Amino acid sequence: MLLTRQQLEERLVALHQASLQLVEDISLETLLERIATVACEQAQARYAALGVLGEDGQLKQFISVGMTEEEIRRIPHPPRGLGLLRALMDTPYPIRLPDIRQDARSVGFPPNHPPMHSFLGVPIRLGEDQYGQIYLTEKIGAPEFTADDERIIQMLAAYAAVAIHNARLYEELHERDQALTRRNQDLALLNSIAKALTSSLKLDEILQKTLSLVMEYMQVESGEIFLLEEDQRTLRLVLHRGQAAEAFWTRNRFTVGEGLVGLVAQTGEPMVSHDLANDVRYLRDAVVKAGFRQMACFPLTSSGQLVGVLSAVTRSASPLDDHDIQVITAIGSWAGLAIENARLHSNARRLAVLEERDRIGMDLHDGIIQSIYGVGLVLEHARLLTTEDPQKAQERIQQAIDSLNHTIRDIRSYILDLRPRQFGDENLLDALKRLVMEFRANTLSDATLTGDSKDIENLPRTQALALFHICQEALANAAKHAQAKKVQIRVWATPERLLLEVRDDGRGFDMSKMSMTLGHGLSNMHTRAQQVGGDVEICSVIGEGTSILAWVPRGQ
Repeated sequence: MLLTRQQLEERLVALHQASLQLVEDISLETLLERIATVACEQAQARYAALGVLGEDGQLKQFISVGMTEEEIRRIPHPPRGLGLLRALMDTPYPIRLPDIRQDARSVGFPPNHPPMHSFLGVPIRLGEDQYGQIYLTEKIGAPEFTADDERIIQMLAAYAAVAIHNARLYEELHERDQALTRRNQDLALLNSIAKALTSSLKLDEILQKTLSLVMEYMQVESGEIFLLEEDQRTLRLVLHRGQAAEAFWTRNRFTVGEGLVGLVAQTGEPMVSHDLANDVRYLRDAVVKAGFRQMACFPLTSSGQLVGVLSAVTRSASPLDDHDIQVITAIGSWAGLAIENARLHSNARRLAVLEERDRIGMDLHDGIIQSIYGVGLVLEHARLLTTEDPQKAQERIQQAIDSLNHTIRDIRSYILDLRPRQFGDENLLDALKRLVMEFRANTLSDATLTGDSKDIENLPRTQALALFHICQEALANAAKHAQAKKVQIRVWATPERLLLEVRDDGRGFDMSKMSMTLGHGLSNMHTRAQQVGGDVEICSVIGEGTSILAWVPRGQ
């Protein structure tokens, strides 16, 4: 039956209004159902369906209108894209039939499918691309669909193609927007982690900040960090944040390879358990009893070496996001590096303390203790003079008192700033002259000093102080151990070095039995010289004396 002109205009107006509604709707699922409904209305069909093709050209979605939910449930399977559906997917042209069953391409209907006879199928195309098809069956009030129905549905299909294209573009833009938002969140986390890891060298602070940021990003209720012990086999729980702390602390140590934590440490790969209650790898029943369902573990590494393991634990049943796992895995390397740096910094500080103790010991030995020993020599000499020359003995005693007062002042100064002040503001030669005078006054030995002030010009104070203490130690040894009667001190320079030689005529010692690890004096000499880039050479012959040659670089 042909439509009158008025009827055709009314259908075109209705189609135009429907098309306006189509392009307003940008939700693809809703849009597909709306297209099928409009097609059903425009062609006066009892049933309508819309098939959507995937990127592989196969039927991806099938939206039907006209059948009840009960009728749809009774059909054993959704359409598979065979028969006439397949034929329409492979052609750019409409297919209009008075009876589906009479067409050779028909493969029939599945059980419990409503009976259908008349058929109109129109491809939904935009340019060369086919997005899907509109299927209409059972023309109401007529035995078959008309040519006018076909033209109207073709027009609808053209509108539908644009609407579907726009809806897909919107979905792609929405997905990209979500991806961009997620990426911005990732960058914000990475930036926060970077700030946290570079703002401090304190291990506890780094651990606290890292774990709190990871927990906030993953939106989990609890988190923990295990660190690998020095034995490289034991993982110790050092930090827990969040809920049910008492449940997590029921087991605070794992060996490498033991439980989820140990397996992550062993493999160096992240692991996720989506069902802790039935995961034989998880070894803390108290955490499961506290209601926790899922756990993600991440290795903390530095330069490819395991430092520890970080875990995030949640009561949620929603699967942990794979994207989150990838992001936190990358962060694990950063956190591991920061933890290792903090440990190295802590070790460096401990080493600095030990070195400072050694320096204090050298300063006390080379300075204050030597001064006290000098006072002892003066008092010993005074004791010998008490009967022979009482006046001289009194002078020696007064000298000892003055020396002790000077030593007391030195000790007080040292306590205030941990630096010996015996060198004062003198240059090296003046300081050595004072040492020689004190040596003569405190012993019965003779000492001479030769040197040119030009040789010590522009000599850094650290080098001068090192040579001063080396000479001080050499003179003390000459008096205490060598029992020398004569000591010669000589200072001279080469273009690159300043040299100090202290030679005595004392008892000497066996060089083959000398050990730098025995006796603070000889060891201190080498240490002081080497600390400023120099060295010490010692030569001694039993009964012929000892020669100590020390040198330091003249430059900085």
